[in-house]
Amino acid sequence: MSNHLKKKSLYKILYVQVIVAILFGITLGHFYPDIGESLRPLGDAFIKIVKMIIAPVIFLTVVTGIASMNNMKAVGRVVGKAMTYFLTFSTLALVIGLIVANIIRPGDGLNILPASLDSSKVIGYVEKAHESSIVGFLMDIIPDTVVSPLVNGNILQVLFISIIFGLALASIGKKGEPILLFFQNLSEVVFKMVSMLMKLSPIGAFGAMAFTIGKYGISSIGNLITLIATFYITSLLFVLIVLGAVAKYNGFSIIRLIKYIKDELWLVLGTSSSEAALPSLMSKMENAGCEKSVVGLVIPTGYSFNLDGTNIYMTMAALFIAQATNINLSIAEQISLLLIAMISSKGAAGVTGAGFITLAATLSVVPSVPVAGMALILGIDRFMSECRALTNLVGNACASIVVARWENALDKEKMHLALNGDMQNSIQKNSVAQERLDV
Repeated sequence: MSNHLKKKSLYKILYVQVIVAILFGITLGHFYPDIGESLRPLGDAFIKIVKMIIAPVIFLTVVTGIASMNNMKAVGRVVGKAMTYFLTFSTLALVIGLIVANIIRPGDGLNILPASLDSSKVIGYVEKAHESSIVGFLMDIIPDTVVSPLVNGNILQVLFISIIFGLALASIGKKGEPILLFFQNLSEVVFKMVSMLMKLSPIGAFGAMAFTIGKYGISSIGNLITLIATFYITSLLFVLIVLGAVAKYNGFSIIRLIKYIKDELWLVLGTSSSEAALPSLMSKMENAGCEKSVVGLVIPTGYSFNLDGTNIYMTMAALFIAQATNINLSIAEQISLLLIAMISSKGAAGVTGAGFITLAATLSVVPSVPVAGMALILGIDRFMSECRALTNLVGNACASIVVARWENALDKEKMHLALNGDMQNSIQKNSVAQERLDV
């Protein structure tokens, strides 16, 4: 009887369902590519469903978090500390990508003439890159109306309005308490919606993976396997060594954190979008002892400013193109590339294709490396986007705990209970939650 219950509960675990869905998607896409490619709407529909809920989740979390804070200076401190963390580790990720690409040199030996490259394939990305210039990015933060961010889903605009509204609500004192209570109750409903919608994640992961393998095929990555392997290994080492050291210094284990957010990681792997896991990640970081106000400010901001995986990819991909086209970049040119990437990488959303657009923005202002060279990695970008998104997600989860600790807004006992896994409590909670859903 007990074995039966264990097996039954295993199938009900979300990340197990997502793993099975990913495997089915890969199998279908490989053996029946036409059918796999036709399943793209399943993945796109799930991403759309998640985006539908992201704006209210961020708005309610940030507003209730800020309005509950007694000291408004704390808001500025949290943002300042978060941006310091983001700038430091985003830059470090760019440097690591540059160093590894110089050591491994994955593009050597391809000997491709820049004139032979088909730039038509990347024109659309270049146009988007010009639209996302730093001036355009700054203007994009300010929405057209107060409510428009909740409609268009722009994360930075939602964050901008949420902070202002939260500060205003906190400043009116007791008059704002009924509104705060309403938002707190509304948050419960919205997060219940999130848990309901996440039940669809295996379907989304299945459709997205079947499409990816069906369209591009596993064999299409063969000639560029060195670049992919180098990028994956570098990202893994960045997480385990760099973020691992940061975690250890701040009193927790990066391995345990990864295990704690495994549901979100599998979801990201299946959909290639870290946005898909944003609502549930925010909820999990609160459950891990981080105050709501810190989570509400750090996680959404990190989705635009703390993209470690994207940054590693950018410098590595740029040098790969240079090496493949036999362009020798001097140290000065590489430093220039690094500085430009530091600026262009800010504001890239954690969605499929954003890293490629940001790379286009960087190469557009680096005359030494041909933008048309992006056609070399266009076919494998989908396979690399998973790693970018996974690394970004772990980086933002880590940042949330670190900034909370710096701000004395971390319940360490609650964090250790969540990360070290009081398995009995965990199983019991999952069981109770599932029984409620079944009812």
